[in-house]
Amino acid sequence: MLLSKSCEYGMRATLYVSSRDHDEYVPIRVISADLGISAHFLTKILQQLTRAGIMKSFKGPRGGVALARSASDISLMEIVEAIDGPELFSECMLGLPGCGERKPCPLHDRWAEERTRLSRLFSQTTLDEIADPINRKAFRLSS
Repeated sequence: MLLSKSCEYGMRATLYVSSRDHDEYVPIRVISADLGISAHFLTKILQQLTRAGIMKSFKGPRGGVALARSASDISLMEIVEAIDGPELFSECMLGLPGCGERKPCPLHDRWAEERTRLSRLFSQTTLDEIADPINRKAFRLSS
């Protein structure tokens, strides 16, 4: 996949939290167990999402993480950019510096089209659009 493992896990965890009661803080150990992700690794990812204003955290016996804003206000693009950065939508598929219209790589034109589609998909899809099917058990977040 084009996304890092951290970003994949961050996306899954954010979708998991968005599919639950929006006022509820979900303990990281619960997310970790339900999604099969190391709690230590997940904690670091959730810290990135908290710094980006996507999640909020609360410490203590009833602590955990929750969405910082309404699920309808959080796009998948925000999650990708918070964890992997915006480079997926601007860099060369082959990692060649200076790739562009003037000095294209062999995949430049095709990748530019796909990059545009991916950018549109991630920008236009919000968490609330995906949360309902998760709740209906139409989609899975773990293996």
